[in-house]
Amino acid sequence: MLRALTSLPRSVWLLGLISLVNDSASELVYPLVPLYLSGVLMAGPRVLGLIEGVAEALSSLLKLWAGVMVDRSGRSKPWVVCGYGLAGLARPLIALVTGWPLLLALRLADRVAKAVRAAPRDALLAANISPGQRGLAFGLHRAMDNAGAVIGPLLAWALLGAGVPLGQVFVWAIIPGLVCLGLTLAVREAPPPAASPPSFSWTLAALPPPLRRYLVVVALFTLGNSSNMFLLLRAKELGVAEAQVPLLWAAVSGVAALFAVPLGGLSDRIGRVRLLVAGYVAYAAFYAGMATWAEPGWRLYLLFGVYGVFMAATEGVERALLADLTPPEQRGTAFGWLNLTMGAMLLPASLLFGWLWEGISATAAFGFSAGCALAAALLLTGWVRPASTMR
Repeated sequence: MLRALTSLPRSVWLLGLISLVNDSASELVYPLVPLYLSGVLMAGPRVLGLIEGVAEALSSLLKLWAGVMVDRSGRSKPWVVCGYGLAGLARPLIALVTGWPLLLALRLADRVAKAVRAAPRDALLAANISPGQRGLAFGLHRAMDNAGAVIGPLLAWALLGAGVPLGQVFVWAIIPGLVCLGLTLAVREAPPPAASPPSFSWTLAALPPPLRRYLVVVALFTLGNSSNMFLLLRAKELGVAEAQVPLLWAAVSGVAALFAVPLGGLSDRIGRVRLLVAGYVAYAAFYAGMATWAEPGWRLYLLFGVYGVFMAATEGVERALLADLTPPEQRGTAFGWLNLTMGAMLLPASLLFGWLWEGISATAAFGFSAGCALAAALLLTGWVRPASTMR
């Protein structure tokens, strides 16, 4: 494993480092948003679902557009630089928010920034690695991303523990944001593919059939995969102290960082589909547990640990599978479609989750998400058939 990691190109490590620093800033802010929303702005789960859903949905078309532009221009770096730069500027401004509409605007700016960079970054990463290393490389990238997601909440916990007001904690996100922007300038552009991309079609007709089926599975799963902020709101509802919420989220990211590389490498050997199915089942178990079994203490930490394993088994592997299913000249567009599918489904997912929580119960909301994950696992097993070498 160590030899395989050291053989990965410099660009893979640099993109991973960029994600680590960026997520240190992002996750310094992320676990505090539901606390700020409910404790300072006095808004509940429905408003949280609206903010997260609208922010993701409105950025979805931009995700696809950025991927298409990568294939058309043969350049990824400008989109990566712009995306990380915009996010670094938007997050600290949350400290100035006095009402949830402005919070929505800043979350939208952050999601637009992610949309601009996501598909170009993944296409750049895929262009620098061989098919036999895709799972390992994407796993390493997710591991470093999640390592940043450990650092960020720990910083938030330390600042809150030191008595820094909740609003002022957001200002600290500007430091890693500026560092991240500087690192993106060192990224090298990948050579463009030899073949020209086919004409773009909104009907997905130009994409390979297995890829189209895979996107349907992703859509079904994402319908039950609402914003992670609901998990943090649930933890607070169960009695977790405000200062401990970032620590809980850091534990999730720590587990994900620990397992992302070995599980990503495992997908190179046993197949992406098998590992994704296992990840979806772990997700269903976690949400079922949050619905009926969770309580403050070891149970809650165990459940969030399971969620970390789910993240490790799916975040990098789902992108590696997409690269397996797509010819190089369509890779940017394909990653754009993946991000579009996830973003577009998050709006109904978050609105539905918030409505089920407030209108019926938290148990109903978490149970629905578990059911979607199990249905997606069954569909993935019987419907998506990559080439035999990818299983």
